[in-house]
Amino acid sequence: MTSTTSPINILGLDRQQLEAQVAEWGNRPFRARQLMRWMHQRGEADFSQMTDLARVFREQLVEQAAIEALTPSQEQGSEDGTIKWLFDVGNNNSIETVFIPEDDRGTLCISSQAGCTVGCPFCSTGHQGFNRNLSAAEIIGQLWFAEHTLRRQPDATRVHSDRGDKADTPDRVVSNVVMMGMGEPLLNYDAVVTALKLMLDDHAYGLSRRRVTVSTSGVVPMIDRLARDCPVALAVSLHAPNDELRDRLVPLNKKHPLQELLDACNRYLEHAPRDFITFEYVMLAGINDQPEHAEQLLDIAKQVRCKFNLIPYNPFPGTQLRCSDPKTIKSFAQRLTDGGAVTTVRKTRGDDIAAACGQLAGDIQDRTRIHERMPKLKKILIHPQRA
Repeated sequence: MTSTTSPINILGLDRQQLEAQVAEWGNRPFRARQLMRWMHQRGEADFSQMTDLARVFREQLVEQAAIEALTPSQEQGSEDGTIKWLFDVGNNNSIETVFIPEDDRGTLCISSQAGCTVGCPFCSTGHQGFNRNLSAAEIIGQLWFAEHTLRRQPDATRVHSDRGDKADTPDRVVSNVVMMGMGEPLLNYDAVVTALKLMLDDHAYGLSRRRVTVSTSGVVPMIDRLARDCPVALAVSLHAPNDELRDRLVPLNKKHPLQELLDACNRYLEHAPRDFITFEYVMLAGINDQPEHAEQLLDIAKQVRCKFNLIPYNPFPGTQLRCSDPKTIKSFAQRLTDGGAVTTVRKTRGDDIAAACGQLAGDIQDRTRIHERMPKLKKILIHPQRA
């Protein structure tokens, strides 16, 4: 009998969810683990090619399941080797995903939402507004596509797999994943955690918790949930060392002020795979790059075990903001280092294809009227005394 229901896209099911679905189809749990290895480790989307699955089960999968990944509508390559893909996610919405190759690792920057509701005035995604959350299949589908597309390229740099069965599992191309693309990951919590579990699962991608990073602008309740449910490396988009400035740079701060955020970071460290929180700090000329700001950051470092990652601002069309000059960034970093804080300055990658931090934009059908609010936000940021 032919099923009248739509096939289930199993790409976005974690192990527990897939085992439950397989059981509903009348099969034993180990079939789910076999299926995961075919999908995620080998990149196979054709059930007929999964030769160690029982024939009856394969026929059942053809009828009731599907493996539907994202298909890029555009690919751009940077002079530095960075690759950016534009993925169509329906209803005239597109998201962007970026792969950054280095000698010892390959990092994939993944989006979690079509747009973003946080509305930071220095971020290109924030200027586009928000349409919807991505599904778990759309989130993990970015990794699925990147890993298996790059693996087929003869010149791809491969990183040795962490998984135990080296003979059956090809070395990976993507060794690190950062949830730093479009969107605020912790405002799409359930789908993001499902995708994280797949990234970590030894029957899927087998990534170490230390090699998977979630970046948040400070959604305090969800930071606490993530600590319990799926602790991975945590990066916080700090960008300001005090509430008055952070209210203007990161509007979410008005809901979860700085001290509340720092307390959540300390609670997270009790569960985190790393013994520090990374504080991301975009360098904006004349706004957050003064010596007193560095001193305030050093006060924060006394409260939370952390590393500061200074990010040279990457402008985008329409912005009035400027990046701090190299001399100012160097002096700012040195002041932090001299004060005992671990500090790095992020190397800009992919800026020639608008793939650098803060530049991801995609194509969003905004449902939040951000264009009405953003001019006021920028005015408050640049000329607070006139607002």
